[in-house]
Amino acid sequence: MIHVTNLKKTFGNEHALKGIDFEVGKGEVFGLLGPSGSGKTTTIKLLTGEFKPDGGDIEVNGTGSRHFGRTSYVRNLGILSDKSSLYERLTVKDNLELFRKLYGAPKKVVDEVLDKVGLADEKDKRVSKLSKGMKQRVLLCKAVLHKPDVMFLDEPTSALDPTTTEKIHEMLEDLKEEGTTIMLTTHNMDEATRLCGRVAFLHEGVIKETGAPEVLRHKYKRNEVHLTYEDGGVRTVGRDQENGGLLKEALFDDSVIDIRTDFPTLGEVFKKVTGKELV
Repeated sequence: MIHVTNLKKTFGNEHALKGIDFEVGKGEVFGLLGPSGSGKTTTIKLLTGEFKPDGGDIEVNGTGSRHFGRTSYVRNLGILSDKSSLYERLTVKDNLELFRKLYGAPKKVVDEVLDKVGLADEKDKRVSKLSKGMKQRVLLCKAVLHKPDVMFLDEPTSALDPTTTEKIHEMLEDLKEEGTTIMLTTHNMDEATRLCGRVAFLHEGVIKETGAPEVLRHKYKRNEVHLTYEDGGVRTVGRDQENGGLLKEALFDDSVIDIRTDFPTLGEVFKKVTGKELV
């Protein structure tokens, strides 16, 4: 559904993207991960036609970047970005009714999407009276009303409370099951681990690593075992024949309260690959 080859973008003397390549299959959730300034938002804006590339090729749902301005292309996209907005003076339902009519979606879909994000009881409230988290949920509803083939989500849960984040994650998982292709940018590694079938680490305009979250975590783990004792002490030993006796004893040692192998988080893997923290 998405093919990107040697994609480049510059702003003056700044090389935001230095030639990146990736593909996203139908019904896949693909995460573009990296800290602020790594090129994530620039990539989304290129794929949605807001920016024009300075080099490389892009194809989304069978359409090349030269035709991204066509209505037929835009109507099959769902977009949630930092520029997504609502009409503050209208109610939640009136906002969604307006966009439903623009996309030609069936009338029942407004109540369906509001129910999915837990806002059915807020549909008659003015948008100006909503919290930031509620507005973000309405924006997501707006992006999925017409059941797009492809969705682009730029930091969909940034700065939201855990309850709102959970609702959005559940909705995205439902969309994935229905076959929607989703590309999201995030610096939230827990979010990426839960939602994404594959991720790409973007750092300083270059993709440093790509793969399934669990595969990457296994790839960069160390062959170590961490023993935690009841006094709070932690001992790390290599998982090898030399320490076999010690590890066997630890299994039956009542003072050992936790035994686990090294299994880095996705954030720790990112740091290993790039040498940088995700901030």
